[in-house]
Amino acid sequence: MTDQEPMRRTAAAGAPGDTAQPRPHARRRGPSLVRGPVGASRTFAGAVVVALVLAGCTPASGQPAGAGQQGRLAGQPLTVVPPGQRRPAPVATGPNLAPGGGDVSTGAYPGKVVVVNVWGSWCAPCRKEAPELVAASAQTADVAQFVGIDIRDYDPAPARAFVRAFAVPYPQMYDPQGAQLVKFTELPASGVPSTLFIDRRGRVAARIVGATTQTTLTQIVNDLAGES
Repeated sequence: MTDQEPMRRTAAAGAPGDTAQPRPHARRRGPSLVRGPVGASRTFAGAVVVALVLAGCTPASGQPAGAGQQGRLAGQPLTVVPPGQRRPAPVATGPNLAPGGGDVSTGAYPGKVVVVNVWGSWCAPCRKEAPELVAASAQTADVAQFVGIDIRDYDPAPARAFVRAFAVPYPQMYDPQGAQLVKFTELPASGVPSTLFIDRRGRVAARIVGATTQTTLTQIVNDLAGES
């Protein structure tokens, strides 16, 4: 942050009609995320900690130990659990939004990063991020499985129309009352949209609150997929 010089008066102090004229100062530049070299030894937790430091972010005060580090990544609220503090993710299982599609389960993809996106057809930011999720799911299909959880759509028809409109290719769980969503107590998806990340060992690893982007999704997925 640049120091702002004191305002100087054009006339003697106390003279009638004098005015304070602030001198122009350089514009402040916002934080940027600088990515380090990618390698097998680079872990997701380390990358995010670096990102938070560069962005001038600090963990939330009063946060209980083991609950993760909070900050912002690419302008989005982010919570991260370091690998050594992660716990097994609960398994959410519910009816497929697609008629006759059976059940959808977040525990059905061992060995992959599971990206759980919480959304609703009534949610404007969800419509904004839908193309980003579709693109990211295609880009990371070899290492990740995306799963949607549709909440507060008490009539499934608008939610099904949403999926058709954005050509969402990955499975969608219909959970209008949020009964499956509340299982994620360690990193509760309190906002809509929210995106939860489960690492390859089946542990809750991170959460983003708010609409996200293809770039952010693929970065987090690839970092998690690269963990040993």
